[in-house]
Amino acid sequence: MTTSAPLLPPGLDQVANRIARMFKHRRKWARRSGVTCFRVYDRDIPDQPLVAEWYDGDAVVWAYDRARNETPEQETAWLAGVVAAAASGFGIPTDRVVLKGRRRQRDRHLAAEEREGEGQYQPLATDPAAGPAAGRKVVKTVLEHGLSFEVNLSDYLDTGLFLDHRELRARVRAEVAGKRLLNLFAYTGAFTVHARAGGAAATTTVDLSNTYLDWAGRNLALNGFQPGPFHTCIRADCLAWLAQAPPAGWDVIVCDPPTFSNSTAIRQSFSVERDHPGLVAQCCRCLAPGGTLWFSTNGRGFRLDAGAIPNDFTASDCTAATTSEDFRDRVPRRVWRFARA
Repeated sequence: MTTSAPLLPPGLDQVANRIARMFKHRRKWARRSGVTCFRVYDRDIPDQPLVAEWYDGDAVVWAYDRARNETPEQETAWLAGVVAAAASGFGIPTDRVVLKGRRRQRDRHLAAEEREGEGQYQPLATDPAAGPAAGRKVVKTVLEHGLSFEVNLSDYLDTGLFLDHRELRARVRAEVAGKRLLNLFAYTGAFTVHARAGGAAATTTVDLSNTYLDWAGRNLALNGFQPGPFHTCIRADCLAWLAQAPPAGWDVIVCDPPTFSNSTAIRQSFSVERDHPGLVAQCCRCLAPGGTLWFSTNGRGFRLDAGAIPNDFTASDCTAATTSEDFRDRVPRRVWRFARA
């Protein structure tokens, strides 16, 4: 037990102990894996709905609404205790803990549901309960399997790197040598970085947000990769762009769409549950013979429609095979591999 645990509010001493225990265990695994950012706590204690991740010297903690009625003063005290518990568990000063709220969210990340909207790219308002880290801008470089990525821990709801896709990125990297990759809903381009490192002959990176595409460009540059005629980033509505894309143009496609989007920047609302059959069909149309589609979603309760599998394709659930050590206990996404039968 850490020395500060007795000073923490009831329940949060258990959080501090749990973080300390898991951090010690996963840090050893991370060092062996060439990883400097990983998840440590994911709502492990039911009445302490928190997610905590480590980013090479800094911690980010997302606090979810609790199923209880509390006064604003009690809520503020709890959040202050959350910062103290995280600092104690990670063994860092409280000003190295970035606290964020995930109110009224049922899914892993609101960002996935708003990737197409500019609201996601606006700075977060400072929470008065955020503690000593409030107002501190934290942008840094972290490592994943030997590759460098820029993360922003302070300004947005998410950090710029979805850690649960780490092993899928490694899988893509291992299979793209000499091939053409299409990265749809590309976010900050992490799949593209891994593909370039894996020797992809060509990459096409598509996202609607200039913010994310600029970020992707910085990630590529961090690893010594430059744009060129065979490596392009395209700002577009992925659904509209895909409908006009040439058939059989890519050997590997990564498609990680939002769970839901009703942004005014796209032609019509999108629901992965409702619209994935058409999206998968368009992706498969764009695959060259022998090509592979990696389709992923964070939609809670999502079920792959059997009708979404083209007649000449098979779909394999690769969720378990692409889940890393820090997400074994709570897998926030599903992954399928589509290939011609």
